[in-house]
Amino acid sequence: MQFEEYRNLWVFVETEENTAKSVGYELLSPGRVLADKMGGKLVAVVIGGNVKDVAEKTIDYGADEVILVEGDEYFNYSTDAYSYAMKTLVEKYKPSTILIGATNNGRDLGPKMACDLNTGLTADCTMLDYDTETGNMIWTRPAFGGNLMAMILCPDNRPQLGTVRPGIFKKPEPVTGKIGTMIYEDIHIAPENIRTKLLDRIKEVAEAVNLEEAEIIVSGGRGVGSPEGFEIIRRLAEELNATVGASRAVVDAGWMPHAHQVGQTGKTVSPKLYIACGISGAIQHSAGITGSDCIVAINKDEEAPIFDVADYGIVGDLFTVIPELIKEIQKLNA
Repeated sequence: MQFEEYRNLWVFVETEENTAKSVGYELLSPGRVLADKMGGKLVAVVIGGNVKDVAEKTIDYGADEVILVEGDEYFNYSTDAYSYAMKTLVEKYKPSTILIGATNNGRDLGPKMACDLNTGLTADCTMLDYDTETGNMIWTRPAFGGNLMAMILCPDNRPQLGTVRPGIFKKPEPVTGKIGTMIYEDIHIAPENIRTKLLDRIKEVAEAVNLEEAEIIVSGGRGVGSPEGFEIIRRLAEELNATVGASRAVVDAGWMPHAHQVGQTGKTVSPKLYIACGISGAIQHSAGITGSDCIVAINKDEEAPIFDVADYGIVGDLFTVIPELIKEIQKLNA
C-alpha cells in the first residue's frame, strides 16, 4: 500500500472560549462509521485554553482516543497557533483522514493545513463515504450553486482533509463512563509567531440566527409574496419559539438576509420540527433539510416537490392556513 503508514480517522473538535462547537461532536457520528470501515481508530483532536472537560466528553461521544493540546495561546482561535499545532500532530501521528467542521474557523484552518501538509482539501461536504479497495475518502459537496453534487477524491496525498457543514449529522448519544485513551501533547508557539490578535468579540446579527442548533424552524419561500409577507412567518415562529428561515429565492430577492438562508447554498439544518411555508422544494433546499426529525410543508401547489420530502403536507394558501395554525397553538399554549 502506498500510504500504509497513514492510519486512523481524526475529528477536529473546535472550541470557543473553552466550550465545544456542536459540529465537532456531530462529526464523531460519521467518523465512527468511517473509522470502522477503514479498520482504524476514531481519534478526536481538541485544542484550546482549558478544555480537558471537552476532551473527556469526546470519549463519551464515541472517540477511541483524544489528543489534547492546551495553552494560553489557544484560548482564542488564530490561524498561526492552531495550524502549527495541527501540523505538528499530523507529522507525528500520520492520520489517514481529518474531518473539520465548516465553521468560520474551520474554513480558515482547513486550507492552511492543506497548504502546510501539501495535500488536498474538499470544502463544505454534505456526504461522506470511504472506498475500502482504494483507501480513498469519497467527499460529496454541492457544486454549481447546489444544482449538482460533486464526488471528490484525494488519491495522491495524505492525510485526506475535508470540512463538513454543521447540522448535516446528528450528535451520537453519549455513553457516560465509556473507556478511551487521553493523549496530552505539549505544543507551544512563540507569541511573536502569532501574527493576529483578537481584540474584541462582537455578536453580530448573523450569530443570533443560529439555524444549525435550532430545534424548531419556520421557513418562508417565494410563496410568501413580499418582504411584508414574512410578518406572518415571524408570528408563527414567535408562537412556537422557533427560528425564522428562508429559501434561496427569498434571499436572492433581498426579502431576508443571507443569515436566514436554509439549503445547500445556505445553512444545512436538522431541527426537531421544520415548517416550510410557500417553498417549492428545489433540490438544493430539500437536501439542506433532510436531517430534520419532522418536516411540515404548506403550499397551494399540490405538485410542489417539497411534498416529496415532507412528513406532513397541507395543500392551501399559507395566508389562510397559518392564521388557523396560530389560533390552535395559542389554544394549546393557554
